[in-house]
Amino acid sequence: MVQIKEFRVVMPMSLEEYQIAQMYMVMKMQQQNTSSSEGVEVLENRPLEDDVFGQCQYTSKVYRLQSKAPTWLTTFAPADALIMQEEAWNAYPRCKTVIKCPYFTKFSLTVETIHRADNGQSENVHGLTKEQLAARQIEFIDIASAESDYWSYVIGSNSVDFCKFKSSRTGRGPLMDGWQDTCKPVMTAYKLVTVDAPYWGFGYRLEQAILAGERALFLESHRNCFAWIDEWFGMSMQQIRELELQSDFSLNKKIGKPTVMTTSEDFDQKLPLENEDAQGKRFQPKPEKHELVVDT
Repeated sequence: MVQIKEFRVVMPMSLEEYQIAQMYMVMKMQQQNTSSSEGVEVLENRPLEDDVFGQCQYTSKVYRLQSKAPTWLTTFAPADALIMQEEAWNAYPRCKTVIKCPYFTKFSLTVETIHRADNGQSENVHGLTKEQLAARQIEFIDIASAESDYWSYVIGSNSVDFCKFKSSRTGRGPLMDGWQDTCKPVMTAYKLVTVDAPYWGFGYRLEQAILAGERALFLESHRNCFAWIDEWFGMSMQQIRELELQSDFSLNKKIGKPTVMTTSEDFDQKLPLENEDAQGKRFQPKPEKHELVVDT
């Protein structure tokens, strides 16, 4: 049975700030969770004129998550069952991600996100039908909460107490009870998750596990967006795209895969993916104002 759940994540920042924060968070979390044996491989990262989304940034990635498979799944599936293929279309403030698993060919996971400058009270931002609305469940995720369960342990969790946290660069925080109703600026990521695992005997359990995993990921990733605000605040889209290219190359180098990507036409110049040009001549990288801060 197809499961439909809408997660609403309220954030203490503007729509424009969140776009930078989200991109920085994705890069940093991917770096933290990629090693020579598993993690993220970036196949493509390029601008695209799409029939549905218009001008967007298209990415194609492979996630190798063998060590994160629930024990019950490994009793009948091999370790590489948790190799996932992801396609994403980022036409911010609208985004769509589709994840498939080569081992479970009938499995599908779609995350459609609408970002709005509100505190999570807009209804049916995704334009669902009556049937879809009847099946949809809604859950608010409070980033000030640091709930712990199996998936938060698997994904990892930062130890920041947002009831005490205050950004040194913006003065935002701490986040006390009811902060969503008083915070300015404020915005919400409306994440509609549709998961279908039509397998007799374990399909429903797999769907529930995926939903729980997505919830934990949304909580942790958005907690990181705010916890790292003093690292990304003030970056331009040009700077974050340049960091993204450098990060993509670093990820593929870590996991031992070749980098095949296209740079954005918005850049003033094409960034080489290695310290050499097309003719193999060495060059000195251009110094950047910002860098990706990865904890060790």
